[in-house]
Amino acid sequence: MRIVAGSAKGRALAGPKATSKHIRPTADRVRETLFNVLGQWLEGQRVLDLYAGTGALGLEAVSRGAKGVVLVDSDREALALCRANTDTLGFAARVEVLAQPVARALETLGRRGDRFQLIFADPPYAARVVETVLEGLSAHQLLAEGGTVVIEHDKREPAPEAHAGFTRVDQRRFGDTLVSLFRIA
Repeated sequence: MRIVAGSAKGRALAGPKATSKHIRPTADRVRETLFNVLGQWLEGQRVLDLYAGTGALGLEAVSRGAKGVVLVDSDREALALCRANTDTLGFAARVEVLAQPVARALETLGRRGDRFQLIFADPPYAARVVETVLEGLSAHQLLAEGGTVVIEHDKREPAPEAHAGFTRVDQRRFGDTLVSLFRIA
């Protein structure tokens, strides 16, 4: 895995152990296509990366100019990878690693009044939580006006066209993976 573009273009990211069952990094080509859809540069945006794993999505956003990113995960190995990759890239000043389950992290961020222009969610496919993630984001009002939610999920899990005040605006398929983009309706 590598950062695809921006200030850290080509820099390697540490990945999970081969035996890891909880971390499934987003492939470089999926990230590249996703950022082509979103826009190459994210100058000044605040980004939230739920189920961060290695932190690749959020760190790619920082490399492309995001002002800051919050990486959320509760898995011990994932948290260590997020911190190591952040340090390796020299992004510590713009990255917060939040060691909490996603539901609790959404509450924490909502209480703090945080708002994000771009929110990634890459949950374990077996969790089947597309609608749950949208409900949590809506309940805590974490998406800034005009922002985008990007959820990576298994092709067998349908993503609703509309749910919890969000409308699906795009969807891309990569093998067994679907990437669904939502905006506030």
